[in-house]
Formats: sequence, structure tokens, C-alpha cells
Amino acid sequence: MTTNLRTAPVLRDRTVNLPRAKLVERVDYTDDLMVIKMEPQGFDFNFKPGQYCTLGLDGIERAYSIASAPHESALEIFVELVPDGELTPRMWRMDVGDTMSIRPRPKGIFLMDASVSQHLMLGTVTGVAPFVSMVRDYLHHGRSGHRFYVLEGASYHDEFVYDAELADLAASYPDTVTFVPAISRPADARNVGWEGATGRLNNIVAEYLDKFGLDKSDALIYACGHPGMIETSREIVTAEGWKWTEERFWKE
Repeated sequence: MTTNLRTAPVLRDRTVNLPRAKLVERVDYTDDLMVIKMEPQGFDFNFKPGQYCTLGLDGIERAYSIASAPHESALEIFVELVPDGELTPRMWRMDVGDTMSIRPRPKGIFLMDASVSQHLMLGTVTGVAPFVSMVRDYLHHGRSGHRFYVLEGASYHDEFVYDAELADLAASYPDTVTFVPAISRPADARNVGWEGATGRLNNIVAEYLDKFGLDKSDALIYACGHPGMIETSREIVTAEGWKWTEERFWKE
């Protein structure tokens, strides 16, 4: 089969004229999980906690929830490698000083709802990112009257990249932050020594709603991460009358 070069479509890189963001810090936590910090070049990227930015390389773009709070100078992004994906393998080859395209405006309506005081946040691995942003921002501004219950799930304990920060915040602000990490594969050799909670989030969310003693009239359940966790958890809690909001992550 031959292609008529005169009639073949010309693929244009829609990112070529976009602003750039420079990689200023990179930490690899596992072979497939890293946290990067990006500094927008020549403009201010103003966002709300819970929103996402759109980053690109070689004309390929993806949306990433922002883990940093708006007062921080760099955009902090928690990234999972998708081995057969189009963008993340390129990102894994990046070094400090390299740049990516960035859409100049954030997007998303997955924001803290201040009309309720109790916030139960379900996140799987990188799905914890928007919750980190919300909690950092809330504490930075010295606000009070709300309580955050962060319930994070992962297959392995080394996927809890923000566990130390969240545990420290829970210890420092016990009336504001509660953090519970739970692994779904406690028998795996990679999890030897784990003494924390176990079980998939959708299997334990009802248990922790009861443990936390939340009030349905003054609580909102947020979920971010794996679509399967979100779908099953939503079915369970909304059937009991809990208010719900979600943000899904899709594989490349």
C-alpha cells in the first residue's frame, strides 16, 4: 500500500507556541514513581488547590494534578510511569534544566468545598496529589473550622510518597488532619514489616466512615485516582446518602 504524499494529512505540533516550564527538581521514589518540580518561564501560573496543569513534550500533552499549593514557587507534580505510554517515558528521560510545554491556564473544578466542615479524601498513589495541595494551602493560610481525613491506598508501602509529610501534619495539627495509608497486598514480600491498615479503599471506606464518625449533612467525600476504586467506592457511599465528588486518572 502506498500513500499519496500530496494528500496525506500534515500533523502539526499544537504545543510549539506554548509557554515553557523548566524542570528544577526531580526525585525518583521507585522505578515508576517520581515527583518533579516545574517552574513556568516568563509568566505566573495561578491556580486553585485541586486543579491540574497540562504539560507536554514533542507535541504530546497530558493533564497532571498539582500537589504544590498556590503560594509555592514551583509546580509540584507526582508522576507515574506508563511504560507503553506516549508521554511519561519521555518525561523519564528528562534532566534538571529541561523544559516542557505548559498550557497557560489551569483547569478543573475538583476543589475544596468550604460549605461543609468534614472532608474525607480517597486517593490511590498519584491520586493523593490534589489533596496534598488542598491541605498545604489550608494550613498555610491558618484557616480553621474544617477537618481533613486523607485515606490513601496503594499496592505497596513505598508508593506512599507523601506519607511522611501527611503523617507529620496529622501529628502537628491533630484537630485538622487525619492520615491513614492502607496497602492492598499485605502478604507481598515488598510489604514485609508493614503494620498499618490493609485493604483496598473501596473495601474499607465504609469502615472508616464509621470510625471517623462523620456527619452526612456536613461532610463531602472526594475521590481521585484509579477509575475502578472511584466507581466502586462511589456506589458504596452514595447508596448510603453521602455527598460525593471525584477526579479520575486515565492511563495513557
